[in-house]
Amino acid sequence: MERRHPEYQYLDILQDILDNGFEKKEFNTGIAIKSVFGRMMRYDLSKGFPLLTTKKVFLKGIIYELLWFLQGSSNIKYLVDNDVHIWDEWAYKGYKKAMEKKEVPEMTQPDFITKLKAEKADSEFTLKYGELGPVYGRQWRKWKASDGREIDQLGWAVEKTKNYPDRKHVVVSAWNPEYVYEMALPGKSMVLVPCHVLFNINVTNGRLSLSLYQRSCDTFLGVPFNIASYALLTMMLAQVTGNKPGDFVHFLGDTHVYGNHYDAVKEQLTREPRPFPIMKLNPNVKSIDDFKFEDFTLEGYDPHPTIKAAITTVGGFNEKDRKDFSYKDKKTA
Repeated sequence: MERRHPEYQYLDILQDILDNGFEKKEFNTGIAIKSVFGRMMRYDLSKGFPLLTTKKVFLKGIIYELLWFLQGSSNIKYLVDNDVHIWDEWAYKGYKKAMEKKEVPEMTQPDFITKLKAEKADSEFTLKYGELGPVYGRQWRKWKASDGREIDQLGWAVEKTKNYPDRKHVVVSAWNPEYVYEMALPGKSMVLVPCHVLFNINVTNGRLSLSLYQRSCDTFLGVPFNIASYALLTMMLAQVTGNKPGDFVHFLGDTHVYGNHYDAVKEQLTREPRPFPIMKLNPNVKSIDDFKFEDFTLEGYDPHPTIKAAITTVGGFNEKDRKDFSYKDKKTA
C-alpha cells in the first residue's frame, strides 16, 4: 500500500479550518480569523526535509531567522542586513508609535528599513528601533535570572543531551511571564509574545527527535516556516550531539487562517504534493554556535509556485488593561 505523502497532514489541517473553524475577529485589525484548537503533525526526518511543496517556501528567510535565534539576538539588524524582512512590521510598529507622538520624523516602512540597513549595528537608531524586546533567541540563550545571570537554556540542552541522552526533562522555553504584555513592567514587554512557546528534546535508540508546542499558528503563512525551521533545528541538534535525526513533532494550539488568506488556502488545496527535498548539513560543524548560512544545502526541491498573501501584524495588548499581577496571598492581604 502506497504511503500517503506527509504534507497531507498540513493540507488536511487547512481543509479542517475552512470546513470546521470558528470565525471571529483578530484583535488588532478586525480581520476575520477562522480557527480550530489542538492539532498535531509528525515528520520523519529520515524520509526527507519537510519544506512544503504545494507552494514555494522562502528557505533563505527560515535559515537566517534560525541563525538569528541561535545568536540570542532580538534586534532585526542582522536579518535586514541579510535581506530577510519577516520581522520588519513588528520593528516598524514601535517606530510608528513614536511617529504618532511626533517624537521622530515621519517615515514609510520601506524607508525605515532602508535607514536601518544603512545604520551601524551599535548606532542609537539601530539599538532603539531595531529592537523587538526579549523575544525567542534572547530567552533561548540569555534568560535573565533573578540573581543577574543570563542562562543559556540551549547550551544546557545540548550538553544534557550529549551526556544524558535518556533524560526526559530537556525543555527550552521562550515563554517568560516577566516580558509578556500586561504582566511586564511598562516598556518591557516583547512586541509579540512567543507563538512557538517551547520545545522538548528526546533521544531514542540514537535518533534525536524534537517536539514543539505552538500556542498560536498562522497556518497559511507562518506554520510552513515553523515546520521547516524546527525540522532544521532538530537536524542541527542531532548532529552536534552525535545522534541521527529522528522525528519533528508539531503540536498546534489555536490553529487558524486569516480572512485575507482564505482564497490563497483554497488555491493551495488544489495542488498535489511533490517529493520532499533533502537537506544536507556541513558534517564538520560540531557546535550549535558554529553554523553559518553556507553550511546548509538543499537538494531536489521542486515546489509549486509561490502563493502570495499579506502578513497580518498581530500581537500587543490594551494598555488600559495593565494592573499589578504580583501574587498577593488572599489569606493575609
